[in-house]
Amino acid sequence: MLEALRSLLAATAVIAAAPIAVALLPGRVPQVVALILGGIAIGPMALGLGQPEHVELFAHLGLGFLFLLAGYELEPSLLRERAGRLAMASWVISAVMSIAVVGVLARAGFVRAFMPVAIGLTTTALGTLLPVLREHHMHRGAFGRYIFAAGAIGEIGPVLAIAILLGRHGSLLELLGVSAVAAVAFLLSVVPRLIRGTLLGRVIAEKAHDTSQTTLRLTVLLLVLLLLLSAEFGLDIVLGAFFAGVVLRRSATDDVASLEHKLDAVGYGFFIPVFFVSSGMGLDVRTIVERPLRLLVFFALLLLVRGVPSLVLYRRELPPVRRVQLALLTATALPLLVALAEVGLDSGMMLPENAAALVGAGVLSVALFPLLAVRLERRARAQDAAAMVRG
Repeated sequence: MLEALRSLLAATAVIAAAPIAVALLPGRVPQVVALILGGIAIGPMALGLGQPEHVELFAHLGLGFLFLLAGYELEPSLLRERAGRLAMASWVISAVMSIAVVGVLARAGFVRAFMPVAIGLTTTALGTLLPVLREHHMHRGAFGRYIFAAGAIGEIGPVLAIAILLGRHGSLLELLGVSAVAAVAFLLSVVPRLIRGTLLGRVIAEKAHDTSQTTLRLTVLLLVLLLLLSAEFGLDIVLGAFFAGVVLRRSATDDVASLEHKLDAVGYGFFIPVFFVSSGMGLDVRTIVERPLRLLVFFALLLLVRGVPSLVLYRRELPPVRRVQLALLTATALPLLVALAEVGLDSGMMLPENAAALVGAGVLSVALFPLLAVRLERRARAQDAAAMVRG
């Protein structure tokens, strides 16, 4: 218990210091980078002030909040629009490219865990990108819709692939498990509409903003319930978290803004930062330093496999600078890479050096790609303005 509290204290110190450090540093370094680097500093590979297993439960809840907020931001109707269709086409192309590239690497003996690596190269960390997009107002307008659609598919596709292809049971049973969790989520989304106007509904609404915080407590209950259901069915917990976000979107009451602020406060204020600090604490830096080529290969493949299709598919919808931004943002990956590395190591399929390199490539993508996309924003807005004048 004492060791766990020491690890939590060290992680909390990093969380508190990260926004201050980012504000004092030159440039616009994403706060996620400071959290991961702080986690490395306090982890067993450096100062040894904390162990990732001591904050594992908090980290899992943080990962859950990350995907809950991503699911909440998603408008299901967006996937039926042009942006959604392009996002699906882009992800399918990425999946085909990933299978081909990882197949070559497997034949060369560079990769042993074919499926986890192939899925990992198709991921997009929409939840990780949300704070950056909001801070720089890149989530609005037409470009924001393309980002959200591409990011959502870049999370949904890999999550379903993990659940079905890498589950503990057969693919058919995993598919039934996904369907069962989705069905429970759908039924739960109906409950708020059924109790609206009843005595129970009025009590929940009246107690939403005092010390009872009923809506926030029910949201956390929903999240933990769907996380538990996913774990019971042998599915990745991010699936349940994403469904929880979609449920909240469907069942949102009139006071949506207030609930969003509360979720941001709880999620981004503590649980999500713990996940990133824990990721840094668990990063096998020694292996990465000993074999840096593997990290560079996976880092380049994230951009090639996930980012490059955007440069071609969106040529009629977006100007060149916006396409480059979209390529950089869709190639940003981390949370699912951590999960895939854990799956690969637990099953014995993935080489330890590849697990470290894959997560390290994700950390590098989070550190560099959003920063480069933000740096291009001023030029992109000038290009948008010029296009509007011509139009």
